[in-house]
Amino acid sequence: MGFKSKARKKRAAADAASGKSGKSEKEEFVGQVRCQVAGCEGFADKKIGGRRIAFDRAADVWGEDGLEGQARRVSICKSHYREWKKATKDDFDEWS
Repeated sequence: MGFKSKARKKRAAADAASGKSGKSEKEEFVGQVRCQVAGCEGFADKKIGGRRIAFDRAADVWGEDGLEGQARRVSICKSHYREWKKATKDDFDEWS
């Protein structure tokens, strides 16, 4: 029996004695930052794919009335980020 197999057995025994289970279940992530596109109920947390883009760039796609707030940067959810990315895909002058 090798070193790793002995360590696994001892770790399993120690976890059982302390009351821990072998596989821990991860809790579902609850978002905190709301998407600032009008009418969207999604979350814009970076952990779940949200992004922050400049207000002017977001206003080009959704218009100023389509955004909530007037901050310099706008928080958007993953689905709206993908929508924005597709809408600005052909704007080569912006990338150069």
